[in-house]
Amino acid sequence: MAGWSCLVTGAGGFLGQRIIHLLVEEKELQEIRVLDRVFRPKLREEFSKLQSKVKLTLLEGDILDEQFMKRACQGTSAVIHAASVIDILNVIPREITMNVNLKGTQILLEACTQASVPIFIYTSTIEVAGPNSYREIVQNAREEEHLETTWSAAYPYSKKLAERAVLAANGWALKDGGTLYTCALRPTYIYGEGSPFLYGFIDRALKNNGILPHNSKLSIVNPVYVGNVAWAHILALRALQDPEKAPKIQGQFYYISDDTPHQSYDHLNYNLSKEWGFCLDSRMSLPIWLRYWLGFLLEIVSFLLSPFYRYQPPFNRHLVTLLNSVFTFSYKKAQRDLGYEPLFSWEKAKQKTTAWVGSLVEQHKQGLKTKTH
Repeated sequence: MAGWSCLVTGAGGFLGQRIIHLLVEEKELQEIRVLDRVFRPKLREEFSKLQSKVKLTLLEGDILDEQFMKRACQGTSAVIHAASVIDILNVIPREITMNVNLKGTQILLEACTQASVPIFIYTSTIEVAGPNSYREIVQNAREEEHLETTWSAAYPYSKKLAERAVLAANGWALKDGGTLYTCALRPTYIYGEGSPFLYGFIDRALKNNGILPHNSKLSIVNPVYVGNVAWAHILALRALQDPEKAPKIQGQFYYISDDTPHQSYDHLNYNLSKEWGFCLDSRMSLPIWLRYWLGFLLEIVSFLLSPFYRYQPPFNRHLVTLLNSVFTFSYKKAQRDLGYEPLFSWEKAKQKTTAWVGSLVEQHKQGLKTKTH
């Protein structure tokens, strides 16, 4: 595809930044439109350094602004839609999550048809597949099993409906007479340098004598390194541009994982931080069934108080299930159709992430020194 351009939404986010850094290396790419609600000065500076490789156009705006999205899509050859509200605690009002994740995706799909953008790649999540019960064991699941979440929580529900809209849009007629081709990627839990979730765990542990929470000791998941998820997006883009590969991929979804060992979320945090003296909380925790029903009671309290007061439960049934399930996936289909192989080994991913955790520890120490002077 000579002289092509690409729009990346959510480009200022944890995953979006990594997609940009890989995308600038693509052949014959003339322009990347980098879209997010706002870009921090430090990130602007970082992106400006990439201008020597390809033209980067920074677009700040609201994904729910139809005119803005139409202008963003005009003249582009492909869209990678990574923008999303990720909220597993239901902290963000449901309407906002549904609007950004579902309505924003629908607006972008319509903008693509009006601007005749032929390729649309959607960043989905394994949460569209579950887990639905901590008692259910799902190991090395494949796309053919058609797993689907039954939760009505805003995040998994909005992502499920948005992914469904993206895959249903495959084959839509474009304004110029062409055809829209779509696919969706479902990464497992993403870790790596800059992970907002890992940052939260480390930050809390630094304020708690280096003790990490141990609330998901019975879970078994296969996390995926952020660099490998970004790489899968590049391969999906290449495949949809390839006339021979594209027919297999159009309208399909793919689980994206890598060779990170299967482990609990707690042990992942520990493995990425133990070099700096962190340890897991050794205290006894409540049985899962009791935490699950306590979560249910807290949800009821939140609902009863909702007309007068917004009570935010510390956990809910969905979170208890998410953190305590056996829920792993195979990336064989992505390997077969996209030619996906992890770009980063577990050892390399662990090394890079551990080094970043070390930088957080150093920042914390410097902050303590400043306070004592």
